[in-house]
Amino acid sequence: MLLPTTYALTLALLMISVLCWGSWANALKKSHWRFELYYLDFCVGAILAALIAAFTVGSMGPDLSVQDSFLLVSKRPVLLAFVAGCVFNLGNMLVVAAIEVSGMGIAFLIGLGMALIVSVMWNYILLENGNLWMILGGCIIVLVSVILAAVAHGMMEAVRRKSAAALAASLAPPEELTKAAIPGARKKRAEEESGPGAMLGVWLALSGGLVLGCFYPLMGMSMEGELGFSNPFSVALIVSIGMLVSSLIYNLYFMNLPVKGLPISFFAYFTGSLGQHGLGLLGGMIWMAGACANFSAAAAQGEAKLGTAIVYTLGYGSALISLIWGVFVWKEFANATSGISRLLSTAAILFASGLAVVVLGLHP
Repeated sequence: MLLPTTYALTLALLMISVLCWGSWANALKKSHWRFELYYLDFCVGAILAALIAAFTVGSMGPDLSVQDSFLLVSKRPVLLAFVAGCVFNLGNMLVVAAIEVSGMGIAFLIGLGMALIVSVMWNYILLENGNLWMILGGCIIVLVSVILAAVAHGMMEAVRRKSAAALAASLAPPEELTKAAIPGARKKRAEEESGPGAMLGVWLALSGGLVLGCFYPLMGMSMEGELGFSNPFSVALIVSIGMLVSSLIYNLYFMNLPVKGLPISFFAYFTGSLGQHGLGLLGGMIWMAGACANFSAAAAQGEAKLGTAIVYTLGYGSALISLIWGVFVWKEFANATSGISRLLSTAAILFASGLAVVVLGLHP
């Protein structure tokens, strides 16, 4: 396998991973397809990219190749890597479901913020490495960022619903306007507008983040000890297999109890266009390219070593890249008030600050 040999190469791989992880969801947005169907191609694309990486850079150089690593590891690391893939997939599908409801920027900022907190605290409890107070302080700052992002989303939803209600009223015939003026009808409409759907994306992102936070610790356990994986590309391949297998199971729930739209069947997958399937494959390959870059940067040794925990933690910076895409490209906060914009900007600054404090706390 080929790993970075200089500190600069490790940083370059880390930057690539952040850009890839923060950008792969653009393929979902561009596809205009149900996320449940898109996700099947996403997992296939992840496996294709993992196979390419495993049998190219993962099998070059003097160190153990992918084939050799599978001959030497015990069953436990393989199982842990597979479970890590399944765990990641559940968390990621919940975050992707949140994208469908609340948008790319908010879903990633909230989801990855919670994942960062869970992952970092789990890592500290197991290894007790780093400055506890700085790590706790950074996690608290990130938590405040997550809360502010949720509040900004709630305020934006109120603006959207108010605009939609005004548009509906302007297009309604006179008899419906009269009916809407009846107190009972007005109360019912108010209840519908303030229903649980307004914050559904936030709850999905929070749930996904809590699950995603378990991914790194589980994957790290598969690389521990003499019989664990030493080749990060082998781990990436097993993780991708866990993703594909688990997506077939999780989609039974998401397709029958969708967060948006009507229930669909697996057969709907074959109704997609070549472009939609291609974007799904592209999204998965971009994500896996980021994963391979991140895992190999974490495995760097000698003068190129940055630190496994630091590399994994900095990977959560991809949430800020997603926020940039969501706000400036997909216009998810178009028509936002100045108060909402300031709240979202504050959330982004706090997220970056909290991430920096956690990394400083992890630095030896």
